[in-house]
Amino acid sequence: MNFELSEEQRMVRDTFVRVCDERIKPAAAQIDEAHEFPRDLFTELGKLGLFGLRYPELLGGSDLGFTASCIAISEVARGSMSLAAAATMQSLMATDFLHRYGNEDIHRRLLVPAIQGEKIGAICITEPDAGSDLSSISTSAEIIDGGYRLNGQKTWITGAPVADFFTVFARTGEQSQLTVFLVERDFPGLAIGRAIEKIGCWALPTSEVFFDNCFVPTDYRLGEEGEGEKSLRRILNEIRTITGALAIGCGRGALEEAIQYAAERKQFGKLINRFQAIQLKLAEMGTALEAAIHLVHYAAWLNENERPCTREAAMAKLFATECAVDICDKATRILGSYGYATEFAAQRHFRDIRFTLYGGGTSEILKLLIARDMTA
Repeated sequence: MNFELSEEQRMVRDTFVRVCDERIKPAAAQIDEAHEFPRDLFTELGKLGLFGLRYPELLGGSDLGFTASCIAISEVARGSMSLAAAATMQSLMATDFLHRYGNEDIHRRLLVPAIQGEKIGAICITEPDAGSDLSSISTSAEIIDGGYRLNGQKTWITGAPVADFFTVFARTGEQSQLTVFLVERDFPGLAIGRAIEKIGCWALPTSEVFFDNCFVPTDYRLGEEGEGEKSLRRILNEIRTITGALAIGCGRGALEEAIQYAAERKQFGKLINRFQAIQLKLAEMGTALEAAIHLVHYAAWLNENERPCTREAAMAKLFATECAVDICDKATRILGSYGYATEFAAQRHFRDIRFTLYGGGTSEILKLLIARDMTA
């Protein structure tokens, strides 16, 4: 493949490089410490077109493809993982099912405003006893006159406290297979549960969600009954790849801070970037980051060109997230005691990067998937 970006992709990159440097990085510490969702910046990203990069122009998108989304998300993550993770949810997991299966009314009232950043979406899959194991999902949807009665509990729902609508996975029918539903925030029977406090991504609210005899109209079923797992697997490669893009953005942010600090800090009469121990760390960090970028871009290119990429997406997510964790750790070590101080961004990158380790499959799950594919 050709790793050279197209003119449109370069424009996307340059736009969000500028947005990150001028708008996101200066505000990142404040929004993190406030533990509040950065709604103004989120809306601004919508107006800049980030949420619609992979959606058709007819719905308010720009139809520039999945690779452009990964490029933009990575630049946002360079400044704030909280904001980038919210943007990832909005531009992929929370809206894809509405785009594929929603009717014209759903498109008009929810999808188009979501692409513009005016409404916020969330996806509800994980449960207290169901994470990587989808077969353990117990939330149920019983057919009744005119729709379904939804009952169950979801947890670790990213953005739930601020979401306007939810894409919900529940079991239906005699075969108890997964089906996808759209639930709006004001539907009777939906309740937002306790907030989940996290060590990172403080500006990204996460909570439990409860469904207690929540009525969902038939038109709000997204796809056919029993097609939920198949529908999820259709975008799983994108989820893994864009999570890798989040990781390389955060890793790049940490590396940039380490390079800047090492070029300013003096010890024993010279800048610490002249010490071999620091140079070795920077070389390792830069090399790993470059490899991760190529893996993520390759997986994105395969996906965008509708080529098989299950193994490549898993490898991209696995390598990018694990190497970014290492990069963020090394950055705090280069800063020494200042890597432990809240006045520097290194500690935020160090905390936030772990967010990327879990969604889309843990490293252990991904390794098993890759190994099975290699030995099939």
